[in-house]
Amino acid sequence: MPPRYEVIGIAGLPEVRPGDDVARLVVEAARAQATPLASGDLLVVGQKIVSKAEGRLLRLADVTPSPVAAAMAAGLGRDPRLVEVILRESRRVVRMDQGVLITETHHGWVCANAGVDQSNVDLDCVALLPEDPDRSARALRDDVRALAGADVAVIVADTFGRPWREGLTNVAIGLAGFAPIRSYLGERDPAGRPLQATILALADELAAAAEPVMGKLDRIPAAIIRGLTLPPGDEGSKPLLRDPARDLFR
Repeated sequence: MPPRYEVIGIAGLPEVRPGDDVARLVVEAARAQATPLASGDLLVVGQKIVSKAEGRLLRLADVTPSPVAAAMAAGLGRDPRLVEVILRESRRVVRMDQGVLITETHHGWVCANAGVDQSNVDLDCVALLPEDPDRSARALRDDVRALAGADVAVIVADTFGRPWREGLTNVAIGLAGFAPIRSYLGERDPAGRPLQATILALADELAAAAEPVMGKLDRIPAAIIRGLTLPPGDEGSKPLLRDPARDLFR
């Protein structure tokens, strides 16, 4: 057979609340739709349900903006309380212009609004990124193994913009059970030329592959990718962070 894999959305999960067992919800929902998790699967889980389960929610009514946040908000035309939360979740501000605030999070991700999100949460609330998405992915992997007896890999995915292309795409902000990068450096192409720059962000490619069956409004916050042999590794997502010394866009 030609190379192939399939992507299966996991439907039927309830609204996730702080303290919920995401692994149990996913395992039960996958079993209920007759696609139970199996060893060798890759489980892709949206960041939002992980953040909700971990209690990474904040009410803007409880936020007092600093003078710096208030001044920045005035220039951006944004809620100063939201800007305050973004600054708290940031290591540094990368760019601020045209109502857009790009920051580097404490995890090292460069993204809009430090990943602070107001969608799919209660009014006047925001969701923050998990404190340690790799730890969240490892915990999900361990819990799925205990609940279903399945040795799966896990991606915690979030939606990021890109500075050089229109549109958003899912990326892996946390992962467990496989190496996030596949390098072809030193290998030769069919013409015999050595490859000098081919390093694929495998984890990001797979996070993006899962997004079309998850969607933003379909309430399908997880998906199974089945049929791939993934490279082993336990480095988590950190290899996906580019060294600032080699980053031409900073």
